[in-house]
Order: sequence, then C-alpha cells, then structure tokens
Amino acid sequence: MKLEICANSLVSALAAQNGGAQRIELCENLNEGGTTPSYGTIKKAREQLTIKVYVLIRPRAGDFHYSDEEFRIMKEDILICKHLGCDGVVIGLLDVDGNIDVLRTQELVKLASPMGVTFHRAFDSCNDGIKALEEIIACGCERILTSGMKNTALEGAAFLGELVQRAGDRIIIMPGSGVNELNIEGLITQTGAREYHTSAKAPVGSKMKYHNPAIQNMGEVIEVSNAEKIRRIIELMNS
Repeated sequence: MKLEICANSLVSALAAQNGGAQRIELCENLNEGGTTPSYGTIKKAREQLTIKVYVLIRPRAGDFHYSDEEFRIMKEDILICKHLGCDGVVIGLLDVDGNIDVLRTQELVKLASPMGVTFHRAFDSCNDGIKALEEIIACGCERILTSGMKNTALEGAAFLGELVQRAGDRIIIMPGSGVNELNIEGLITQTGAREYHTSAKAPVGSKMKYHNPAIQNMGEVIEVSNAEKIRRIIELMNS
C-alpha cells in the first residue's frame, strides 16, 4: 500500500515525508486544480526530500486540450524535471472530443524517460473510460490518477474497482479526490487499489499581525499538507 501526497508547496512536501508518505505530486494552485510549480520549488523539494518526487506538468488551469505553444512549455518543464533529478512527472492531455491525445502523450512519455509518468485526472474528463484505460497503457504510463469519473473517489468507487480489475498488473490505478482518514478503509475495500492520492491539507493561519480590514480573504489562511493527517491515513491503510 502506498500513499501519494498532492503537495502544494515545499512545506507540504516536507510534511508528506515526515508523515510517512512514499511519494509526492508537487504542484501549485490547488484551488485551480493544480499547475506546474516554480523551478525553485522543484529544485528545493528534490534537494530536501528522500521520498519520490513527481511533478505536475500543467501550464494552466482549465481544460486539458493544449495549444502547440502550451505543449512546447510542457516539454520544457519535463526537461527541467529530468535535469533536476525528479523521479517522475504527471501529465494529462485530451483532444477536442474528449479522447486521450495519444500522439502527444506518447511523445511526453518518451521525452520523460527514464522518469516515471502518471496520467492525471484528465482521465476523468474523457468520453470513454475503458477505451482511455487501454490507450494510456499503450502510451507507456505507469499509473492513472482518477476519481472513477465522478467528483470524488468515494462516488466513483464502483468504477474504480472495475478499472483495477481490468488493469491487472499492466498499470496502477490510484484513486484520488476527496480521499481522507474517514473513507480510506472503505475505498480500499470497495476498489482493491494499492495506491491512493490525497492532499491531507489543514488550514494554517497567517503569521502577519496586520491585515487590511477593507480586504477580505487575501492571505489570511493558507492550506498545507498535515503530517499527522498523513500518519493517520497510513495507519488505517496498513491496518
């Protein structure tokens, strides 16, 4: 059983390691679904972590159909991750009709080698999950992060279980979205998956003493992954 933490900062990445997670997906802007973190964040995370570091390659928020320029940016970010010694990258590309963008996905997997590649929740926006599963396997990805094509993994548990069965040992199916200490045991029972993905966030108040009273919700609270939450989830997974 493995736990991957969706780490939105270096602080969250260190909490993931301290909590006992085996891997992080390093990103920024989780409120927008996640985007590629800065060069400095990737570099410092790789320097300070001994667990595996996978980096989200997503140049913007929104859908998963990218322009030629955006695709070139994704390739540059993958080369940066390779140069910095990251263990893997996390990608997801669709065409205008909701199919997996097979040619571009194959190109990124080849470019990323020998790093591992996870196909992220763009899978949940595709038009045919079973067809997409086979195409992603054929592209050479090692894992699919998915909520079972529902808003949360708990809602998509039945389809997640089907994906696990269909995938066998050809690819890892990793449930994510809404995974926490309250539902992890049920998800294990319902899906049979061996890897899970969560941010395990908790709010942390700002250390600033002054806040402009005329402006609300600007920097007063940040959310970071919590080592205690992570430890609890891992305890439940291993029990």
